[in-house]
Amino acid sequence: MKIPQIEKLSKPLIEKVAIIGAGLGGLAVAVALRKLGYDVQVYEKAQDFRPVGGGLGLMPNGLNCLNAIEPEIVKNIRNSGCEVNTSILKNTQGETIRTNPATRYQDKYGQPLVTIWWWHLQQVLVSQLPDDVIHLNHRCIDFKQDDSGVEIYFDAAQKVNADLLIGADGINSAIREVLIADGKPRYLGSMSWRAVIQSNQDILKPGELGFVRGNKEFMYLLNVADGYISWLYRRLSSDCELSQNVDLVKSRVLYQLADWGESLRSLVEATPAEQILEGPICDRLPLNFWSQGRVALLGDAAHPMAPALGQGANSAFEDAYELALCFSEASSIQEALASYEQRRIPRTQLIQTRSALGEMRYYETDKEASARQMQEQSQMSSEEFQDWLLNYKPYE
Repeated sequence: MKIPQIEKLSKPLIEKVAIIGAGLGGLAVAVALRKLGYDVQVYEKAQDFRPVGGGLGLMPNGLNCLNAIEPEIVKNIRNSGCEVNTSILKNTQGETIRTNPATRYQDKYGQPLVTIWWWHLQQVLVSQLPDDVIHLNHRCIDFKQDDSGVEIYFDAAQKVNADLLIGADGINSAIREVLIADGKPRYLGSMSWRAVIQSNQDILKPGELGFVRGNKEFMYLLNVADGYISWLYRRLSSDCELSQNVDLVKSRVLYQLADWGESLRSLVEATPAEQILEGPICDRLPLNFWSQGRVALLGDAAHPMAPALGQGANSAFEDAYELALCFSEASSIQEALASYEQRRIPRTQLIQTRSALGEMRYYETDKEASARQMQEQSQMSSEEFQDWLLNYKPYE
């Protein structure tokens, strides 16, 4: 079944939509709703768009939804990222243990696996929107709503009015805090360090994705085009305290990689300390509702998940497509948001749960992995789950 394209409506359901957050999900839903004919405004707390973020993988379910929103987005993504044709398992000395073909993504699911720099992906999405749609330096702190609309407040005594408010402002969402008030994210016992650097090293060839497994630690290596490599290092840790300054961040990673091979350590050594992003791996427990009245959540604000399955951005693109489609068919805001929740919440609850379990599987011993696999035999297998995940077809 082909996913229906987003197309302009003869008469939009409402007029003005305010989106909080110019991350990947917020920008994608802005593009989708503008294509339907809605007046969309995006408010972002950052003062400018800078080359930030790590590398990530875009999978067929996310790419298919972006393609249904706007085919040019996927074309530009494939030009700005790297299509993965081989995955490589390495040991901590940098020696290749095993290679596996990754071409089955395109063959089986209709889209490739693409690795791309978060910042480049953000710029691809930004390029689809007029300059006057995105408002930087707007930190949302509160909102109030009634039957006629939503009034949104920002920290510089600014306020705007809209018919619909979409909170796409991440795991520490200000909109979620007002709407749900469920406290802080849940630490999953794993710390993360990541960066994107320009590298001439031959550690990865074009089209390769590398994975290094250590003792309660691992590293991903991603080509993200134009000679840039993204490294992502994670380690099991009961302590989620952050380093006091950027130099200590870099020293901490190098200390933890003291016994690793030079080819891997040199990637970290070559990374400017201020470019290394340090943070705890967190999620939140799944919700049973994402909206109240004229306010709805999307992406990490609605369903933050561990990165183990690589579905954070991809599931946000599913949200963006599905929310827009609900607003193309419904006769009221309440009907549209109810349909959005019914179609998205059961799926993302399962993805959130499997992502949290997947995070811990990185640190399993062989014995623990074997015991878990025996226990799961009566449940959905890994292959069945992957087919269900990547073959996503809304409305099917």
